[in-house]
Amino acid sequence: MSKYTNAVYKDLENLTEDSQALLLATADAAEHKVVEARKRLTAAVEKSKATWQRMQKQSGEAAQAADDAVRSHPYPAMGVALSVGVALGWLLTRRN
Repeated sequence: MSKYTNAVYKDLENLTEDSQALLLATADAAEHKVVEARKRLTAAVEKSKATWQRMQKQSGEAAQAADDAVRSHPYPAMGVALSVGVALGWLLTRRN
């Protein structure tokens, strides 16, 4: 994984841990506002976990599809990569 992906993953992990700690700390509070906030926070944590798992699954499937495409058509894939590299190189050298 890239540094950015690792950082996002770590941030989400820390947020989940902090949220769960807050839920445990307020478990004894019975005020209506606290109870409602705990319910919303619990729902948000569960939703974020599900979203993260779905993103991981989709990224894995996309990587597998790209790998399959490159393996089944290696020369066109190299041609596309070369073309994109030349085009980006040309565009970047024109800017300077």
